[in-house]
Amino acid sequence: MSPAIEIQGLGKRYGDTVALDGVDLTVPEGSVYGFLGPNGAGKTTALRILTGMARPSTGGARVFGHDVVHATNDVRALIGFLPDVPGYYPWMTAEEFLRFAGKLHGVSGRVLDDRVESLLEMAGLAGVKQRVGGFSRGMKQRLGVAQALINAPKLLMLDEPTSALDPMGRKDVLEMIAALRGKTTVFFSTHILTDVERVCDTVAILDHGRVVRQAAMAELKREGHALKVAVEVEEGAEALEPLLAAEPWAVECERDGQVVRCVVSDMPAARRSIPAVVASKRLGLVRMVDEEPSLEDVFVELVGGRS
Repeated sequence: MSPAIEIQGLGKRYGDTVALDGVDLTVPEGSVYGFLGPNGAGKTTALRILTGMARPSTGGARVFGHDVVHATNDVRALIGFLPDVPGYYPWMTAEEFLRFAGKLHGVSGRVLDDRVESLLEMAGLAGVKQRVGGFSRGMKQRLGVAQALINAPKLLMLDEPTSALDPMGRKDVLEMIAALRGKTTVFFSTHILTDVERVCDTVAILDHGRVVRQAAMAELKREGHALKVAVEVEEGAEALEPLLAAEPWAVECERDGQVVRCVVSDMPAARRSIPAVVASKRLGLVRMVDEEPSLEDVFVELVGGRS
């Protein structure tokens, strides 16, 4: 299966400002791909180039094998796009807006009727007669994802679709995205780590216009250097913390109630010595578990110290 997106040496300058600096990445077809980075990393610029709204200064990109710089409308018809701040006609209903968007793509008749019906259902807006101007931000974002799917695209590009939403709004949009896995390739740009961890199977981390790492989510976590162990005792964690922190394998320890979490440099050594340290203080050991590095741990390692 050929990649949905291939980017090689992609660069973009605005005067003396470098927005993208030699970006290389490959997006597998059918994946939910997290394009992760802090604000200002260059994510939106990359999406603008991929959708044909901007031209690269150097390098190139291909969508389903087609050069994006010379892409025709036939190629653009394969893409659905939701910008970070989508615009709507406030006097339209959700159904009217989707029908309008569908007709712009040349969709009509029974095909349009079926798509509008299924997308309104998917977005949780079936039967909603309220005009879009009165929608909440979450309702607007769900409608935005629906309109980006009205042309049945092979590739859906989303630019910060959850950044301004409350927890329930984020949950609804993320569930829509997760439901597309294996049906449509999703290229999901965001700076919200928990969203990527929840729905994405492959991740690229962008910083200062460069990709610092791209890998499958599971692989990325396995490679995390921040090995952690959590030790829970019945009581006395405040006395246990400094003892564990003094062990040669301990990088740092912190206490949360009766749980002490330690970043360790040697996990086998930590597993051997922790029970003995707990016993030396006559404490009751409730549990001792290894903790997989979170995406936040990996992100901070790759990006946190960069200036």
